[in-house]
Amino acid sequence: MNKTITSQPVKFSSYQISVIVLLALTQFTVVLDFMVMSPLGDILMKSMDMSTTQFGFAVSSYAFSAGLAGLLTAGFADKFDRKKLLQFFYIGFIIGTFLCSIAPNYPLLIAARIVTGLFGGVIGSISMAIVADLFLLEQRGRVMGFMQMGFGASQVLGIPISLYLANIWGWQSPFLMIVGLSSIIWVIILFKIKPITKHLEVKNEKNAFKHLMHTVAQKNYRIGFMATAMLSLGGFMMMPWGSAFAINNLLITPEQLPLLFMVAGIATLIIMPVIGRLSDKIDKLKLFAIASLWLIIVVLIYTNLTPVHISIVMVLNVLMMMGIMSRMVPSMALVSALPKLQDRGAFMSINSSLQQIAGGVAAAIGGMIVVQKDKYSPLEHYDTLGFVIVILTLICIYMVYRVSKLIKANLHKDKL
Repeated sequence: MNKTITSQPVKFSSYQISVIVLLALTQFTVVLDFMVMSPLGDILMKSMDMSTTQFGFAVSSYAFSAGLAGLLTAGFADKFDRKKLLQFFYIGFIIGTFLCSIAPNYPLLIAARIVTGLFGGVIGSISMAIVADLFLLEQRGRVMGFMQMGFGASQVLGIPISLYLANIWGWQSPFLMIVGLSSIIWVIILFKIKPITKHLEVKNEKNAFKHLMHTVAQKNYRIGFMATAMLSLGGFMMMPWGSAFAINNLLITPEQLPLLFMVAGIATLIIMPVIGRLSDKIDKLKLFAIASLWLIIVVLIYTNLTPVHISIVMVLNVLMMMGIMSRMVPSMALVSALPKLQDRGAFMSINSSLQQIAGGVAAAIGGMIVVQKDKYSPLEHYDTLGFVIVILTLICIYMVYRVSKLIKANLHKDKL
């Protein structure tokens, strides 16, 4: 069944490469839709007169609805062609993003973010299930690395362009850009990706609810879920306040902000394929632990930073992105190896749901910890977020260790 890990990387077929590219592009648009809230944060808080708590809810509303959608669809995720599922939820995401672009006030913006999250939050889990179906474990580190490049690309291209458009035509314009690009990608997926139905060949007579409960009941799966949740708690806690902290605390100008995100994004694009290859060659747990310790050091420095030259801020942002992404690739590759074929869709949906919900909780808690007296004053208690993230990161190392132990035990069974 599963092959043991070898020292020689398994090559991709031309079709696999096209699938990776399309999944990376969908990842780019979905990540950009979520990530753009952070750089637009300062503009949105000022234009809609939001408090930090209100903005935290604007971010977390997407995450909570995405998490709910994942749980609702988990039981059905293994009963349909994965390509059709991807297309259905992607078109819903496009509609939700368009609603964001025409939202005239805070309540309607919240409503539009909820709609976008209901569809966009499921796309990641469907993509992960597709990866698990079409790629061997020995290939997944590289696949995850390339897919996570969508994160870097959103910073290199998406966020700077979004900020540029926002400065000219208003904060709504980045969402319209995402709608246009996503529509093109949806059409390409329609013609390029073949039906993905291998999981349907495995007999599974459970109804949707029983399938969901069966997946949750698996102890090994729950360990993977907890690892993902802890990873998201630490990752989402700082992110929404990036632009507000840079502008109001580090005195970065709005004109310098796109450059800041672009430099960090370029570094991410360079490092991700390297991390993906390393993840397929060396122990994934070891790579994750090293990256986590790296991140702890950088977070403690950055969250206690005072106004310095922009070059120092750029370097710290690059180092932080390296730590974040170097944790994401090996951990997601490990977690993707936990579920059986007939459970992958449900597992990935639940896993994605917990990831989104944990991220929403983190953003909401962050909004309560961070305080801004008025829209132009510095953020207070940002350093407290740093210490909370350190504790969560240490817990996460232990959880990923447990996942790695389970995977190695499963591989040993397959050898016998």
